[in-house]
Amino acid sequence: MRELVADAVAVVHALGERTAVIVGHDWGSAVATNAALIRPDVFRAVAMLSVPYTPRGGPRPSTLFASMGGDEEFYVSYFQEPGRAEAEIEPDVRGWLAGFYAALSGDTMPAPGDPQPHFVTPGGTLRDRFPAGRLPAWLSGTDLDVFAGEFERTGMSGALARYRAMDRDWEDLAEHDGAPVTQPSLFIGGARDASTAWLADAIDAFPVTLPGLVSSHILDGCGHWLQQERPAETSSILTDWLTALPKSAC
Repeated sequence: MRELVADAVAVVHALGERTAVIVGHDWGSAVATNAALIRPDVFRAVAMLSVPYTPRGGPRPSTLFASMGGDEEFYVSYFQEPGRAEAEIEPDVRGWLAGFYAALSGDTMPAPGDPQPHFVTPGGTLRDRFPAGRLPAWLSGTDLDVFAGEFERTGMSGALARYRAMDRDWEDLAEHDGAPVTQPSLFIGGARDASTAWLADAIDAFPVTLPGLVSSHILDGCGHWLQQERPAETSSILTDWLTALPKSAC
């Protein structure tokens, strides 16, 4: 995480700027909030999409995730074992991505009472629970070809390594245990996104963890892919927030 924050700082400097507002989705949200936490001199405001800020703390992440799911295995633990998820995904990257995007999109995800795609049965795979033969309304076959082509080119290990670095991050960020992000901030989540439900306590804790929070928005009927599912609404919230920021935060 510290290296990703350093990369973000380097982008700001490469653009000839000294400060910036940072916005991130999912893992990008964690990068954005840690960038604001570690380098407040550079990142003057932060927006989080889908995943709310959760301060560093608690047990080691691998221990925590291994305890979730009961007889089933939580997807994070599944991703953390090198080579395992690659063996599932890489023989059919396009088909796997299509199911993955559909499983987390508000218009195609499983109903609340159906088996959820975030858990793996013993001896099973994640894609066992993905919707079959359906693409979300926002995802064209052409776009899917581009996404699949890039992951076919690179392989999946680089992306999955983010999950495999969580314990290292937990160690590296110990000095920031429980620390709030004090800059002006914004959160946007989807009402049908599992992240919003799992991390409801983190959202409730915003008055303490994000004392500079300007506003928090939960989009009805929306799943995990906010920018794709609700592009106009997401863009409007972001641009209104950016426009209202004090000049010192821009």
